[in-house]
Amino acid sequence: MSKRLPSHLRKIGHVFVDESMQDSPMARRVRDKLAGTDRADIPWTVVPPEQDRIEFVRGETQALYLKEYKGKFLRFCPGTRAYHCCGYRIIHIGENCPMACSYCILQAYFQDRVLKIWANQDDLFTELGNAFGADRNTRYRVGTGEFTDSLALEHLTGYSANLIHFLEDYDNVVLELKSKVVDLTWMDATTRTDRVLPAWSLNAPFINEHEEFDVSTLRERLTAARTCAEAGFRVCLHFDPIIHYPGWEEGYAETIDMIFDYVKPEQIAYMSLGSFRCMPQLTPIIENNFPDTTYIYNEFVPGLDGKARLLRPLRVAQFKFMVDRLRKHGMDKQLYFCMESTEVWNEVFGYAPKDFGGLGNRLMAQAFGEE
Repeated sequence: MSKRLPSHLRKIGHVFVDESMQDSPMARRVRDKLAGTDRADIPWTVVPPEQDRIEFVRGETQALYLKEYKGKFLRFCPGTRAYHCCGYRIIHIGENCPMACSYCILQAYFQDRVLKIWANQDDLFTELGNAFGADRNTRYRVGTGEFTDSLALEHLTGYSANLIHFLEDYDNVVLELKSKVVDLTWMDATTRTDRVLPAWSLNAPFINEHEEFDVSTLRERLTAARTCAEAGFRVCLHFDPIIHYPGWEEGYAETIDMIFDYVKPEQIAYMSLGSFRCMPQLTPIIENNFPDTTYIYNEFVPGLDGKARLLRPLRVAQFKFMVDRLRKHGMDKQLYFCMESTEVWNEVFGYAPKDFGGLGNRLMAQAFGEE
């Protein structure tokens, strides 16, 4: 009997592959994976070399595009100097996401239904080897969850497993895998539980149920985090975006308390807190894609980075509430803000990144298990 694809992949109805990539290990892997499912008849189209992009419009159906990528794979996080950035480096493995979260910034970047995966992994590994091997004393905290979800396509591509296996030889690199779904098949690819940080985004139950679609439940994510922790991995958790909605205190309190039914504070490498913020062009996209969403009509002001941010007293109140509750559970140094000002850090934590040598330095130490 054919296996069913995971629910978050069941909208994929067509595969496109660059002509240069049609015999690549990635293309063969995807083809073999699909052949063993009830979606084995999904059509494939070879994209000629002169065609740089594809157009795909077919209702709710999504397309998977196995592309030869010719840009840089290793990038800096697109932060801004106006706020404290965590210093994260991005390994760019693809673009777009099969899930649908109302608040997702990817809607503004990729207004199509094409899930792109860079199939030329040999080029990726060459670039990473040159960067990470040039000076083994230079350390890197990297992740793949910036322009796509780290694990959303893992069932078909095995991308994270390949990357983890490649990085086994680099003691100076820690890889974070950030996701909203559960796929732990990558665990078999590594013996280095100290160099991989499995990570999940969390939110209040109401937000998980009403603003996140085709994702794993909060309990499923936390169960996966416990599985990883019991196997010796330290996990990362991210509350980003924190959303202001009626009943948010009870909602976020429930999720915070739930965390510690599954993992202990010492099993968490770090945890980020970030208030909902968006580029001006994202609001009408959310209105159109998610007409029942109401949090976008809260009190927002333009931030120093040009993004709309929740009025500072409102987001500080949310931050204080969550930090106080997390501290009662034994969390402290692992907590940090994603893209907030020195003033907000001082108001909530009582200190700012300059007081402990910089946010990037602290998170690097925590990633390598030194704090």
